[in-house]
Amino acid sequence: MEIITDLHIGDAKQVLKDIPSDSVDLIFTSPPYADQRKSTYGGIHPDEYVNWFLPITGQLLRVLKPTGTFVLNIKEKVVNGERSTYVMELILEMRKQGWLWTEEFIWHKKNSYPGKWPNRFRDSWERLLQFNKEKQFNMYQEAVMVPMGEWAKSRLKKLSDTDKLRDESKVGSGFGKNISNWTKREKAYPTNVLHLATECGNKNHSAAFPESLPAWFIKLFTKEYDVVLDPFMGSGTTNIVAQRMKRNSIGIDIVPEYYEAVKSQLNEVQLYLLEPKTEYAEAKLNGRK
Repeated sequence: MEIITDLHIGDAKQVLKDIPSDSVDLIFTSPPYADQRKSTYGGIHPDEYVNWFLPITGQLLRVLKPTGTFVLNIKEKVVNGERSTYVMELILEMRKQGWLWTEEFIWHKKNSYPGKWPNRFRDSWERLLQFNKEKQFNMYQEAVMVPMGEWAKSRLKKLSDTDKLRDESKVGSGFGKNISNWTKREKAYPTNVLHLATECGNKNHSAAFPESLPAWFIKLFTKEYDVVLDPFMGSGTTNIVAQRMKRNSIGIDIVPEYYEAVKSQLNEVQLYLLEPKTEYAEAKLNGRK
């Protein structure tokens, strides 16, 4: 089965209108943050950001499958000495739009270099907000399991009687754990904090994220030949990783230089209108929306 990487140059708000409804399995993107990347994307003021972004999220809601997931990498900025609330305002407005805010992941930039300002330190983390259309969505948790780690050698060596039962939470939350369930396991489920290094290579883009970031979410929320969309593809990391992982993908960017750079990196044989062997390809070629 062929892998399709479909690249578009233009404003995401307009290009998305040509993508078929309910055709995308995962949206993974990092749009320009408020007042960021002014030379390439114009820079959107925090007070205007929500109104600017909502028409785009409206289209994303349409193209995402009911079983799909939208992961948004975004971060607040400091305005007049305090954190701007534009990200929280965006979350609230997206919920009114029909999105479910189902989870939040934290990307810990483990190689972030130090720095400080008069009243704060340098950030070494970013948000990854998970949104869905429905409460039941595709999620392949086993694909991102991690080794048990050194803690298991000592923690599981001698188990108390309590460890062998379901130990109820002491705060009355209803949650509990049975430590003995993990004695014969080699892998465990990860937390929602991802410890990944930032992108150090020169990708001719001011805000390229590491390949390991989209790769983790692609493994978690898709399977081979699913469709991954990045409406702000920039250096094309999401699309390049998706192709490598045998996922179809769609990339959109308004900057011609980025579009040409991504195009040159991808396998030319796999670009554009290949044989329609997937539901998405058939819908695209037949003009269905």
